[in-house]
Amino acid sequence: MPEKKKYNAITTGAAANRASVSKTAKYGALSVSHIFVPVAIETADTWGQSAIELVQEIGKRISTVIEDTRETMFLFQRLSIALQKGNAIASQSTFQAE
Repeated sequence: MPEKKKYNAITTGAAANRASVSKTAKYGALSVSHIFVPVAIETADTWGQSAIELVQEIGKRISTVIEDTRETMFLFQRLSIALQKGNAIASQSTFQAE
């Protein structure tokens, strides 16, 4: 029996990787008819391994079409900024107006 990977708070991206494993278990049946890749990103902008691999693949395909090798880096930057904006909006809604 293969050994399960253990993720803990000391490991960078532990929560994101744990969320990816959970999403795979929850939505695993989709892989019969769809390509399923769990994407999990911690609020501190730490990415799960499957999310990194997916964005790298998308970036590589964009780079091939656009012929700019920096496109993968730009894609990560755009997604990170979108995450930060989403976090800011979410945290603003937790404050009550006086």
